[in-house]
Amino acid sequence: IAQNLGGPIRAYILARKDAIQFWRTLMGPTRVFRARHVAPDSIRGSFGLTDTRNTTHGSDSVVSASREIAAFFPDFSEQRWYEEEEPQLRCGLVCYSPEVGIHYAPGTGGLGPA
Repeated sequence: IAQNLGGPIRAYILARKDAIQFWRTLMGPTRVFRARHVAPDSIRGSFGLTDTRNTTHGSDSVVSASREIAAFFPDFSEQRWYEEEEPQLRCGLVCYSPEVGIHYAPGTGGLGPA
């Protein structure tokens, strides 16, 4: 977990097929100079300041993602989510609860923490 040097942070769990690769593509290269030249429309290419202040973070593997999800969302159960909510999300209908800040499948009520 990185130290926050620039203000408030927001942590999210991105759920989609190939989520890690998808997010890493949107972020662009870690090195801001490279991002500006290779992927100027990426998040880092557009908003990164330096290599240590590159605006965003994304896990580099499923193992890292699980570890980081547990650190940011200690009450979240990946197993429970995969068993109870993920199959319904595959059907396509998704609701958002601003009270708890999560997307959920109708009929589950937004599982949130385990």
